[in-house]
Formats: sequence, structure tokens, C-alpha cells
Amino acid sequence: MELFLQNGDYQPDGKGGLLRVEGREELLQRVLWKLTARRGQFPFLPRLGSRLYTLNREKPSARPGLARQYAAEALAEEADLSVTEALVEEEGGNLLLTLLLDWKGEAMEIKMDL
Repeated sequence: MELFLQNGDYQPDGKGGLLRVEGREELLQRVLWKLTARRGQFPFLPRLGSRLYTLNREKPSARPGLARQYAAEALAEEADLSVTEALVEEEGGNLLLTLLLDWKGEAMEIKMDL
């Protein structure tokens, strides 16, 4: 069970403590954290994070394949989780990433701005 983060802040439970998440929500929170952290940012954990932040430097045609590769690399230590597809769209100069994941046979979707 992990503490619940929303917009970078731990959320109170209304009883003087902090909200916790478990199961699918715990996994999604951990996945988002690993995908948004920049790989190499933590000196003592050099393989933590992803290289998704570099996608805007790549040709648009190469972005979906690289996004899938970078996401799979960041999530390699997550048991029973695989990246099945990555979709990258450019909207107003921003990149929007949709990742389709499989966790223990359950389809999951994550959307994020890059």
C-alpha cells in the first residue's frame, strides 16, 4: 500500500493521516511516477525513470516506437505488466502520449502530456 499522490502532493484522509492506495490504483500511481521521472535524474538509482521527455527531439514517424521502447524500459521491473501500444499525438506544440498496458490480463490506459 502506498501513499496517494495528486498533483505532486500527498492527500489527507480527513483523520489526521494520509490517504493510501492499493491494487490497481497503487500500480497506476507507481507507473506514472516512473514514466514522468527523468531517467538518470537520481544518482543512486540511474535506471529509475524514463527517456520519454526526449521524444520531442525525434522525427514524428519514430515517436510511437520510441515511446513504447522507453516506457517498457522504465517499467521493466514491474511484474506482470507490459506495454502493448504507444500512441503519440502533437497538439498545439505539445506531445500527448497514450500508453496501452496489460497487467495480469487486464487492459489499462494511461494518458500523459510530454
